[in-house]
Formats: sequence, structure tokens, C-alpha cells
Amino acid sequence: MSNPLFNVMNGGGNMRDQFIQKLQQLKATGGDPEQRIQQMLNSGKISQADYNRAVQKAQELRKMFGI
Repeated sequence: MSNPLFNVMNGGGNMRDQFIQKLQQLKATGGDPEQRIQQMLNSGKISQADYNRAVQKAQELRKMFGI
């Protein structure tokens, strides 16, 4: 059974390419990330619960990588 995380980290998955493409799109659009997040919250595109989970995951990753 293939491990998706292993595949992404070793360049063996389409998920890595999609992630890089989305990151490049985000960089190309520019603007203030906090403002974009607030717009997404206001429009209902993401919920407060979704936002809170994403923040928690980011904090866990920072701890894991020592950032």
C-alpha cells in the first residue's frame, strides 16, 4: 500500500504538483493574506471552525519543524 505523504515528499505524487501550482497561483494574486482570509470568512467560503482547524494544524507543523 502506497503512503501518500511519502509519495508527496519524494516527488512521486500528483498532489505535490497540485500543491505547488496552488501556491504559485496564490503568490501571483498578491494582496494581503489576512484580508483574503477575512473575505473568505465573511463570504462563507470557509467557516470559523475550518479556519480554527487550519490554524491549529499550522501551529502543530511549526512545532514539528521547530519554526
